Amino acid sequence: MIIERARPRRVGQFLFAEITATGGVTGYGESGAWGHLEASEAALAKFCEYLVGKDPRRIEYHWNMMHRFAHFNGAAVGGAISAVDIALWDLKAKALGVPLYELLGGKVRDRMRVYAHVYSATREEVTAHAVAKHREGFTAIGHFNPFLDEPEDRPLFMTHAGLVDEGVKTVRAVREAVGSEVDLLLELHRRLTPAEAIAFADKAVEYDPYWIEDPIRPENIDGMAEVARKVRIPVATGERYFNIYQFKMAIERRALSFARVSLGVCGGITAALKIAAIAEANDVQVAPHNPISPIGLAACAAVGFARANVAIVEYPTGHENYVMESTPTLLGANIVDGSFSVEQGFMAPSDRPGLGLNVVEDAERIRPAISRKVSMRRHRDGSVVDQ
Repeated sequence: MIIERARPRRVGQFLFAEITATGGVTGYGESGAWGHLEASEAALAKFCEYLVGKDPRRIEYHWNMMHRFAHFNGAAVGGAISAVDIALWDLKAKALGVPLYELLGGKVRDRMRVYAHVYSATREEVTAHAVAKHREGFTAIGHFNPFLDEPEDRPLFMTHAGLVDEGVKTVRAVREAVGSEVDLLLELHRRLTPAEAIAFADKAVEYDPYWIEDPIRPENIDGMAEVARKVRIPVATGERYFNIYQFKMAIERRALSFARVSLGVCGGITAALKIAAIAEANDVQVAPHNPISPIGLAACAAVGFARANVAIVEYPTGHENYVMESTPTLLGANIVDGSFSVEQGFMAPSDRPGLGLNVVEDAERIRPAISRKVSMRRHRDGSVVDQ
């Protein structure tokens, strides 16, 4: 078996690798570097050129080659490696006629817990969306930002006391609306300083959040570890990490309780398996990060069904065309030829070979390629702020 064709595919806000081998077997993977898809596509095209004529079954070999041949890496390159790696796993499982989780050790569970997205610019809307997701059967809601997803063109200013108070009020409102039947996964989106994060968590803990995600900018692993030591809410981080070594450092420093592994950035399924092993040896749970298409979700689910320390998987219901708004349907559902069965907040495994999905032939027509423009929200004083 050899790879006969490999190419990138830009579809809407997504970037896919499509790899076809002897006999017409085709695998799909996805880059999660959604803020820099142009750069990731260039790296992916380079890897696709390398792959033609190679044996697609040598996944670990190709993974090492892509990582090590030129010594440089990063999120855009990591996204390209991830897309190739996921596609090769998909292709191999399809060639063997088995669901991908069978190649990863087989199922450790019969259902995979998922959480839905909740976005809004007002507390009332966030609460209404949370209640709606609860009625749909979800037992957890994520991308729940206590500080709201306000428009970027609205200058931001809050006093320290006001910031903490407003965030806690939002958490309280949602908790009172959904009761204890729904876990609240707080997405702080790197907005706070360590001192602010500690002050907020000290008051929000009363409402039993499942986690606080990226309370500060996650690049500073020691800073995240300081927050994790001083708060009584589990910390989730890692979605920006693009290699296994960053996760190793964060886990060893006890900077997280939940490893937010982006399969579309960290190095694909091969990397996710390595990270899950490191996490398991340190009593850390894995919660795959997936704000991208059903291809990325299927890759997360395959790992989730095959690894015991995967706690929950992200099921994106929002972020359509990069707009921070909730939606009733799964992001990107119209450009794949399959679907997921989700009942009462749990996903059933697919019995279709590989990922169980393919990107449809006319996906580029359904969703013409778009790019994320460079922009950030401004503080009232004119400086930029993370959101």
